[in-house]
Amino acid sequence: MIRQLALFFAALFSLAPAFAQTAPIAPPADVRVALETGAGRIVVDVHLAKAPVTAANFLHYVDQKRLDGALFYRGVGTGDYGFVQGGAQNDPKRILPPIKHEPTSQTGLTHDDGALSMARYAPGSATGDFFIVLGKMPGMDAHPDATGDNQGFAVFAHVVEGLDVVKTILIAPKSPTAGEGVMKGQMLEQPVKILTARRIL
Repeated sequence: MIRQLALFFAALFSLAPAFAQTAPIAPPADVRVALETGAGRIVVDVHLAKAPVTAANFLHYVDQKRLDGALFYRGVGTGDYGFVQGGAQNDPKRILPPIKHEPTSQTGLTHDDGALSMARYAPGSATGDFFIVLGKMPGMDAHPDATGDNQGFAVFAHVVEGLDVVKTILIAPKSPTAGEGVMKGQMLEQPVKILTARRIL
């Protein structure tokens, strides 16, 4: 009996490396990225596990340095409530192909204070522009029971440092003439440059 147990455990341990080699590797829960801007530093945790498509898209822009020199160009709201928007602005030298839409009803993320979310037109049209929320904006979440375009915007990260910088950008002076349609009066008079965007963890 003892000999049989010894052989069993020996066989079990001999299989351990094989199991270790074939076990799937889970993606990291969050990837930390620092945005160095003309107004200061913003550090975000990118939720790769919760929003894998949208988060990976943002990290492609970071890793390929496509956000270096891009701008925060829009601010909507006042004080502690609103959002700022920045990114590639459809620059053909910066943008990557559009990505599949990941609604908040799928990821479990929400447009709460400090959330980063992808700007888009129709669902599935997001490329390299994103916005940062100040306060809570549940109206931007997906609402599957609503009529019309009910998919909301895709949250993929949260600010962990530098919300004061986001607020500074939000309240910066706006141009009374720049912008088209609903964006008129929301464009920053002096856009804030993203100097670099880099992973730091």
